[in-house]
Amino acid sequence: MHGNYIIAQTADGVVIVDQHAAHERIVYEKLKREREGGAIERQTLLTPMVVDLDPDAAALIDAHAEELAGLGLIVEGFGPGAVMVREAPAAIAGGDLAGLVRDLAADLAADDGAQSLARRLDRRLGTFACHHSVRSGRALKPDEMNALLREMEQTPGAGQCNHGRPTYVELKLADIERLFGRR
Repeated sequence: MHGNYIIAQTADGVVIVDQHAAHERIVYEKLKREREGGAIERQTLLTPMVVDLDPDAAALIDAHAEELAGLGLIVEGFGPGAVMVREAPAAIAGGDLAGLVRDLAADLAADDGAQSLARRLDRRLGTFACHHSVRSGRALKPDEMNALLREMEQTPGAGQCNHGRPTYVELKLADIERLFGRR
């Protein structure tokens, strides 16, 4: 519905799912499982991607290359004001990698170091997931919608996206009947 929402019937009502928020949570949880398992699966880019940044942002990304490599993102400096992305986590390799690098640079600039490493890494994985997730406005095919709903059923914390917003709302049949004056 409106290129943003999936409406599905349940045994006792309907659910309205925000496709971007739900997919973002699914990708985030997948990346967390991979990291906890010892390594995030990476995909080498056929053509390395050069991302232009201001010199300070590029230096920040380069300075954190080892941390980012642990998250599956292989970057290196590419002169002043640019970085080259050579590999990306397989789960997000088809996403907006340039936007991801820019957002990571902003996160790193704002980072005060007060958070634990695990929380900072989780926040970065959340940024990764957001940039890869199904975009709002993209019309999904029925099989894609069904796959997303099945993945939600298997994903811990699927009721909230990485930013704390709900991924779905549920209306019970009794509530719907009350709306139409049947109860």
